[in-house]
Amino acid sequence: MNVKIYKDAKSIGEAAATIFAAQVIAKPDSVLGLATGSSPIPTYSRMIEMYKEGIVDFSKVTTFNLDEYISLGHDHPQSYYYFMQENLFKGINVPVENIHVPSGTAEDIDAEGKHYDEMIANAGGIDVQILGIGNNGHIAFNEPCDNFPMGTHKVALTESTIEANTRFFENSDEVPRWAISMGIGSIMKARKIILVATGSAKADAVYGMVKGPVTPECPASILQMHPDVTVFADEAAAAKL
Repeated sequence: MNVKIYKDAKSIGEAAATIFAAQVIAKPDSVLGLATGSSPIPTYSRMIEMYKEGIVDFSKVTTFNLDEYISLGHDHPQSYYYFMQENLFKGINVPVENIHVPSGTAEDIDAEGKHYDEMIANAGGIDVQILGIGNNGHIAFNEPCDNFPMGTHKVALTESTIEANTRFFENSDEVPRWAISMGIGSIMKARKIILVATGSAKADAVYGMVKGPVTPECPASILQMHPDVTVFADEAAAAKL
């Protein structure tokens, strides 16, 4: 696990976007794994700038997002599909048919999860996956529990995650209680992983991920077992390392 500490989120975004750009320049038909939340926004902003500057062309890229709220359709302003459109896809040239986000409105969520994993495998697997980390150490929506979930699956959100996501809704009652999420096994199949962590609220989680025991009680700790992980943290998030 390679930990890089930066002064602020903008510097992290520039560094992480450079990795994505280098990947796509070297392999134009790359498969990119994407995340939502505030952490990757600076990365996406820089990716848009690099596209507009003619540095990188995303026209042959395929993307897979980590997760989606159950019950929210793609046109819902708080859905993760909508988030990706607003924060990345409107600004670059990934073909709409190459954009994949799990369906939170599928009639059979278990079947949707299996189908999603099959699509990733059929695309050749994820070349570079970006992750954030929750205050409780979760990655994607894999919450602390007694095992590492393998495939894409339905998950009940913890109260701490619901509280953290309330800022995107009118109130906590509007936050969905369930999500569909790539499992730990799905994430670990990515050939390269980038994790972005900013802010003092993430300091305990970052410490547990990097220096704690590998345990599903801190899901991100499994990344210690991956052969190619780069952690981009600001000074506040890295304060306890």
